[in-house]
Formats: sequence, structure tokens, C-alpha cells
Amino acid sequence: QVQLVESGGGLVQAGGSLRLSCAASRSIFSLNYMGWYRRAPGKGRELVATITSGIITNYADFVKGRFTISRDTTKNTMYLQMNSLKPEDTAIYYCNARGTRFEDGYWGQGTQVTVSS
Repeated sequence: QVQLVESGGGLVQAGGSLRLSCAASRSIFSLNYMGWYRRAPGKGRELVATITSGIITNYADFVKGRFTISRDTTKNTMYLQMNSLKPEDTAIYYCNARGTRFEDGYWGQGTQVTVSS
């Protein structure tokens, strides 16, 4: 079992930046598929960014050029650097980690990001 805890959310003005952290209760070395998802009010869960084996990254079109995903196995932590934030980025952001791409994996409780106009 792995517990994931997100932090770093908050209230920012449009154009501002935040760095989200996802701290795991044990080593994340074997969790080859990790990513960030978000859920905005009235919407379903959206994929934001993924990192595979710690080096291969992919981003949703709506965050390309603005967000950066990374992983630090020495700290058992995954990060999401968010720049040039927009009001439509307002959502609860969730951390996910899994050993294979075919399982649901582990989920954190989420951290709220609110971007004002």
C-alpha cells in the first residue's frame, strides 16, 4: 500500500504560479506510471500530465508550455510546476501512481487550486 498526499495548492491571480507536490509514504521507484489529474466544478476528471519511468513526460494540450511534471525518487515525491495560470485551471488536483498502465493505482485526496481573474 502507498499513501499519497498532495500539497501546494492555493489562491493565485491569473498569470501567477504554483508548485504542487505529491509525497508518497514509501519508495516510488517501482511506480513507473505517475501523473496529475484535475476535476473542475461540474466537470469530470481530466488528465493534466504524466511521467513514465521518471523521464518520459506527456501533457494535455491545454497545459503544454505552461506546466512541468517531474519526479524525485530520493524524496519519494512528484511535482507539478504550474506557470501562467488561467481561471480555467481552477480545480482540485489529484496525484496518481501505478505500477502498470492497466491498473487504477493509488490516489491522493487532492489539493485545491483557485485562479482568480
